Amino acid sequence: MTAPAPLRLSNEHARRVAVLGQLLGAPRPRSILDVVRGLFFVQMDPTNSVARTEHLVLWSRLGERYRAADLERLLWRDKQLFEFNAYILPTTDYALHRPSMRRYLRGDTGRRRYVASWLKANASFRRHVLRRLRDEGPLRTRDIENRAVQGWRTGGWNDDSNDTAMMLAVLWRRGEVMIVGRDGQQRIWDLAERRLPVHEARSAPAVAIEILERRLLAAGVAQPRTFAQFGNDRPPGWERALARLERRGIAVPVRIDGLRGDWYAHGELVESRFRGRAALLSPFDQLIHDRTRTQGLFRFRYRLEIYVPKDRREFGYFVLPILFGDRLVGRLDPAFDRRANRLRVRAVWAEDGAPAEAGGPIAEELSSLGRWLGVDAIEVGEAPRAWRRALRSL
Repeated sequence: MTAPAPLRLSNEHARRVAVLGQLLGAPRPRSILDVVRGLFFVQMDPTNSVARTEHLVLWSRLGERYRAADLERLLWRDKQLFEFNAYILPTTDYALHRPSMRRYLRGDTGRRRYVASWLKANASFRRHVLRRLRDEGPLRTRDIENRAVQGWRTGGWNDDSNDTAMMLAVLWRRGEVMIVGRDGQQRIWDLAERRLPVHEARSAPAVAIEILERRLLAAGVAQPRTFAQFGNDRPPGWERALARLERRGIAVPVRIDGLRGDWYAHGELVESRFRGRAALLSPFDQLIHDRTRTQGLFRFRYRLEIYVPKDRREFGYFVLPILFGDRLVGRLDPAFDRRANRLRVRAVWAEDGAPAEAGGPIAEELSSLGRWLGVDAIEVGEAPRAWRRALRSL
């Protein structure tokens, strides 16, 4: 039996499906839990030029009603979310991630071989850390003495760091311990079994199917190489899971005008009505995180310039892409001057062909960002002529 031809999507239709998947259309989602579950995860990053990226991602979806304190409550008190490997995840999804934790030291990469060898050499240290947490936890990193027999040496930046911190990080990645709070910048740790449903289990096929469906729903349109939990970690059996989702009409093979390769769209989103809005995006936002996809799908070239020397930056340190409807129409370079309590936008740039009518909604979104941050004023420097009046009126 011949497989049906892939569905043909215009570039515009594919962009709209992607924006809907990322919960960046109108109306906005209702809650933090809705956003985290809908996106499958929210990445964390400490860069705080405006706000930490996890807060910007949530603000971009929820608007001014989002409060960082509500996220802290869901993480540490209500335990409806948990932090893992620089991601925020729903606690109800723990069974989806447990197999990945168990696979952490499998494989033949040099890094994994080193970590497995280091953990074996420090078996007594591992037992000591787990015993301290079991008897006295939760504990801060500095509360646990360093009893490493073999120091951490990988030739990286953390060779001279505390071996206790590295042991906790390895046990965290293996799913044995977890972060349960913070004391300033200090992480507070406890046994995972006290905080997470560690005894819940799902079959490997069920895990693969749900991960692929949820990842495709969040992406809207995606290539098979992106069907992963984090990075390139696709669940075992993902090919069979994809075939099953295709038979059910959930993963729809598509051809996107102007793009090469095999693509899939989520069947529900392909048929959904689109209502766009303006949004300012974190540099780590999932909509633009895959720079190759962003350039192909949105015709928008974006590079993170945090680590680029100042005199070699094209745009700025922490530039936020601007979404308007289904297009990335520009970018702006903001910084929160906390001492003066002002949001300073050094410059705003428009892409070729960006609509003049986007100026008002962009200004409203920037004003919303200022209110959310609680600044006294917003200062805008260079701006495109078509948007200048709206932006300078803030």
